[in-house]
Amino acid sequence: MTHQLLTDILNSVLQINKSYQTDTGLLGAIAEFDSMAVIGVITSLEEQLGIHVDDDEISAEVFETFGSLLAFIEQKQA
Repeated sequence: MTHQLLTDILNSVLQINKSYQTDTGLLGAIAEFDSMAVIGVITSLEEQLGIHVDDDEISAEVFETFGSLLAFIEQKQA
C-alpha cells in the first residue's frame, strides 16, 4: 500500500483535496470523515487492493490517523 494510493482513496471518498502525513488525524479531525466515509474508504480499499476487512476489525483506533490506517492496511496485505 502506498502513501499516494491511500491519499487518493481518502480524497476521492471525502471529496476533498488534502495531503496527509503519518500523524494527520482522520476520524474526529476531518469534518467530512464520518461513519459513511469509513464505509466508503473500506469499500474502496477492498475493491482496489483485493483485501477483506471484517466488521470486528473496524475501530476508532484504526481510523484515528493516516498512519494508523496505513499500518492496518499494510498488515492486511502481509
